[in-house]
Amino acid sequence: MHKLLLLTLMAAVWMMLLALQIDREAAIRTLFETKRAVNRAAHAAAQQLDEGALASGVIRIDEAAAEAAALEYLQANMRLDSSLSPLPNSMLRDPVRIAVLRVVNEDAVFPYTYRNEAYNYEVTLRRPGVILIVWVRYPSGFNVLGPVEWYVKGTAELVLPY
Repeated sequence: MHKLLLLTLMAAVWMMLLALQIDREAAIRTLFETKRAVNRAAHAAAQQLDEGALASGVIRIDEAAAEAAALEYLQANMRLDSSLSPLPNSMLRDPVRIAVLRVVNEDAVFPYTYRNEAYNYEVTLRRPGVILIVWVRYPSGFNVLGPVEWYVKGTAELVLPY
């Protein structure tokens, strides 16, 4: 009888460990999907040329268009509404926050090194670009572990077609 009880307890422990591993894998998959979404949003933002400045020979990113493009791409790729709250089919439960959205234009001296001690991020740009840092919380399946939070970082430079 005691062997049957031990086998039942061991099976329960193994099932809990398996569920914990599956939850951790889902968290990492969410991190990877979020990183891809942030990279796409930064790239889309960096491609928003200021055509008025370009007509006068200045290559710069339109800051308002860059912010709009970044938000649009984050919403589409992470399944968020206009307030960056998750839609019902989203992988997240908590709203996403944009911690940093910085457009670096021609007024900087290139190569330009951006440093942010608060988010432990440093990147060097060789031409105008966009830096995007987004806060994301993954709801853990186990209450013991609590939610997992990340600051996901992405940077993109303006790519000229010529």
